[in-house]
Amino acid sequence: MYIYKNFNLKGVLRFSGGHIIWLTVWATFATTILELTPLGWINIPWLPLSVIGIAVAFYVGFKNNSSYDRLWEARKIWGAIVNGSRMWGANTRAYVSNQFTTENKSEAELGHWHQKLIYRHIGWLYTLRSQLLIPTPWEHINQGKHVKRVTEKRMKRFGVGLTNDEITEKELKEFLPQDEYERLIAYQNTATQIIDQQSQDLKELRKLDLIDDFRHMELQKVLNDFYTFQGQCERIKKFPFPRQYGSMSLIFVGIFIFLLPLGMVSEFAKLGDFGAWLSIPFTILIGWVFVMMELVGDYSENPFEGLGNDVPMLSLCRTIEIDLKQMLGESDLPAPIEAKNGVLM
Repeated sequence: MYIYKNFNLKGVLRFSGGHIIWLTVWATFATTILELTPLGWINIPWLPLSVIGIAVAFYVGFKNNSSYDRLWEARKIWGAIVNGSRMWGANTRAYVSNQFTTENKSEAELGHWHQKLIYRHIGWLYTLRSQLLIPTPWEHINQGKHVKRVTEKRMKRFGVGLTNDEITEKELKEFLPQDEYERLIAYQNTATQIIDQQSQDLKELRKLDLIDDFRHMELQKVLNDFYTFQGQCERIKKFPFPRQYGSMSLIFVGIFIFLLPLGMVSEFAKLGDFGAWLSIPFTILIGWVFVMMELVGDYSENPFEGLGNDVPMLSLCRTIEIDLKQMLGESDLPAPIEAKNGVLM
């Protein structure tokens, strides 16, 4: 997540500057062909070209709105995870007690249960984050050589490279007992099994009368909500933005930019002998605007991709970890995740 209000010129050029090069080459080449060769007859009237441009703009706008919806939905899900996690911590400490037992447990025993349930939940948070960062075939890191190389550079500067992504493995070992860690990490979907283990512990607490039926149901309901949040994240991660919209948008933008100088030259030629050459910078500018619109939507489709536009899952996990540890009365707290290079991960 970018933390600054606006992108600076350097950031914009780093994101899209490479496209200016080929736009300049194409605009200059097309203008030269039309002006200095007998092929000037292939000029396109501006009216049909403007109709194509309007249609493409509407199509790209739809794609960007849909991409933003995916991104914002992902952020709302993680906001719900934050709220549910605090609820889990507070309810665990309040509900697991001696109120219904015939033989009171010591404060140390109760504290052990509180810590076990809360620590395991923190482990679930980091595990879910790690699973959501596993690349899918349609994400940029799995595309052609050039796109993959650029994406890797962006990850190192603006993405998961800002932090040691092995943090999940480290944190999970801290929050789960060794035998439990070795058992749960072997599952294909470790996050799912962690919640199931929480459910099994609630059943054990009910047998010990450390919770009654009502509290058992309430705590299980919170776990069910976590399953819902996890499933919602997995739906966004594992179901791509429909490619008939994503791919065709790129094709339409390419067609429009290909035709653009063929219409711009004839319009600017009306200004005089050298007017046609003035079309070059305007062709570059218009083409760059359409390319940027396409890129904005393209890099907003996947909010769990490990790039700078992602939901800041690591920061949210750390915030929840601090809150829950403070509920347990701990003072040895990790530092909050800070933004680096203008990006909060």
